[in-house]
Order: sequence, then structure tokens, then C-alpha cells
Amino acid sequence: MIREIIVGENEGVRIDRYLSGICPDLSRSYIQKLLKSDRISANEKVVKSNYKVSLGERISFDVPDPVEPEILPEKMELDILYEDSDLIMVNKPKGMVVHPAAGHLSGTLVNGLLFHCHDLSGINGILRPGIVHRIDMDTTGVLVACKNDFAHNHIAEQLKEHSITRVYYAITHGVIAEDKGTIDAPIGRHPVDRKKMSINEKNGKHAITHYHVLRRFKQFTFLECRLETGRTHQIRVHMASIGHPLLGDTVYRAGKCPVPELQGQTLHAGILGIRHPRTEEYLEVKAPLPKYFTNLLENVL
Repeated sequence: MIREIIVGENEGVRIDRYLSGICPDLSRSYIQKLLKSDRISANEKVVKSNYKVSLGERISFDVPDPVEPEILPEKMELDILYEDSDLIMVNKPKGMVVHPAAGHLSGTLVNGLLFHCHDLSGINGILRPGIVHRIDMDTTGVLVACKNDFAHNHIAEQLKEHSITRVYYAITHGVIAEDKGTIDAPIGRHPVDRKKMSINEKNGKHAITHYHVLRRFKQFTFLECRLETGRTHQIRVHMASIGHPLLGDTVYRAGKCPVPELQGQTLHAGILGIRHPRTEEYLEVKAPLPKYFTNLLENVL
């Protein structure tokens, strides 16, 4: 797709910086790739990254239409906790990405589901068939996928209503004094680091986490967390906000992890409860703590 822009300000700025500033959908690195491919011209002359724009100049650039990659079924061992003609609920292992994205086009849960299931809902497109909610790559535990659009819409509505039961287990830094508590703080994109979430009073979405202490160690606390809402990185952001980031979380806690072999945050989706889309009966599925988690509790901490 050809785009054209007439330079009206910022004369003398490098063209890659100029275009990234007025085209929020294109990163500076992507624009530099277009420049290297001779896809950007100024007054019909092909230019490079160090070119500086002038007032009144006509900038033309060719942005290729996005091509969605083919997502292939892959045979893999899935820990299936529940399955029927509408739903499949699996215990996702640590290190597995839920659906394909840049850098992860294979080995995801979706690749495995495509091999195992004949049909998955298509509401979220070819990259996320059947996926109605996600958990992070290094978070383990139960996740539901939908085999048809009817089930998908039903579960999505429950997520919107915050009527789904979601119980997580976590290990945090520090000893939490109170036996239980509630964190009510809005979560939104971090104002500086766009890859992170943060407590964002101005632009964040309503978020509530209830926590209950299960066991205290010398330097850590084992918690049960119940989500009243389901925002991105909710437990990780909320616990870090009160000074108790999750053990192993290198995104929301600075410094080295005290357990060097640990991969990512210690967070496990232990219980998921929904109204079945077909029968309307309450269905609750539990995923046992993974071995790495129980080993931390029994032998390391």
C-alpha cells in the first residue's frame, strides 16, 4: 500500500525519525527496513535513513500488506483436564506460548490444539483459533479453549461479566504480614516501557486481586490469589505494587533471581470455574502445582 505525506514541520529531521513520529502504527526499526529495501522516496527520489526532510517535500513509501503466516498443526503431549464437544481445558506447562506471534510460530498451545481438535472457534482469526483468554508463557496451569463460535461467545461474555472463577498460586518476595488482603488498583500500559503494564490511575482499567497467605518462609510468601478482574499481568503488577513481586519475575523486579535455575515468574493458574456454554451448569477444573513449584516449596525456600 502506497502512502504519501507532505512535510509540514520538523524540517531537517532524519526521515526515519520523522516518519516514525507521524506514523504511530510503524516502528522506527520497521521504517529503516523499508528504507533499506528502497521503498521510501522524497520527491520521487529513493532515499536512505540518514536523509533529512524538507518543508513541502512529498514523501512516498510503500508499506507491504501484512501476510498472516500459515499456522500448522503439531503433534504434542497435551495435559487435558477436561474435554467435550464445546470445550477443551488443558494444563499449560511452563515455557509454552499460548498462540503464535512474532518469534513463536510453532510449538505453541494453538499448534497442539489444531492437531488434537477437529474444529476450533474462528472468532480470533487464524493465529488464535479457539483462544478466548491467555496466560503468560512462564505461567503454568489451566486454560480453556473453545471448539466453536457459540462456546467462544458464551465464555467471552462470562469474562466480560467477571463471573469466571480464577484462582492462582504464587510465591512472592518478602514476608507478607497480613493473612489476607485486596488490591484494588487500575492497570494499564506503562507510560515509558510499552512492553510492561503498571498501576495507571489515569488510563488504566479497573483491576481487583484478592490474596490469602498459605505459608510464610524466611524471605518469601506462598499465596493464593483470586482474580475479580483479568487484566494483563494483573497478579504480577499488583503484587509488585505493594512491594512483594513474584519470585522469578524479571520484568517487575530488578536484580538477579535468588534461584538462578528458575525460568520466569512463580505463578500457577490452579482453578478455573465457568458456566458451561451448553448446559449452563457450573464447571470447575483444577490443575495441580507443577513439580518445579512444589520443589521450591519443599526443598528450596
